[in-house]
Amino acid sequence: MELTAFHELTQEISLECFFMTESQQEEKVIQLIDLHHFVECFDPKMKILSYLHHPINIVEQGGDKKGILFCDLKHSAVPDSNASEEFRRRYSLSELWFVFVEETFVADTSSYTDTIIENSLDIFYDKIFTFSFFQSVIQSLK
Repeated sequence: MELTAFHELTQEISLECFFMTESQQEEKVIQLIDLHHFVECFDPKMKILSYLHHPINIVEQGGDKKGILFCDLKHSAVPDSNASEEFRRRYSLSELWFVFVEETFVADTSSYTDTIIENSLDIFYDKIFTFSFFQSVIQSLK
């Protein structure tokens, strides 16, 4: 992402999310960075539609609206999946994706598999990925 574009988007977060605490705005900026880099790596033709008002990002790919939720297990717990199902209906999403974000590549996916089973993520999400941010590696788990 170009620095100018990043600056414009962070300004938008500051203006649109003025009601959020500084730490919540920081989380939103991280979400934005994860989203843009994921799109660059997965499908640069994917269009970002919405990311400001919910943890689930809305994108358009091939004419279909999809929701993408990022989760960094080192910094947060897995969000409630029931809320994501309601979000899918409200915004008429064709698919919901769950993305585990890691700073570095993790070859052993057993911790992700355990998290998927414990939280029934495979029931709520159509696709599940790991995303090694700095290596720009996306690995499909479902």
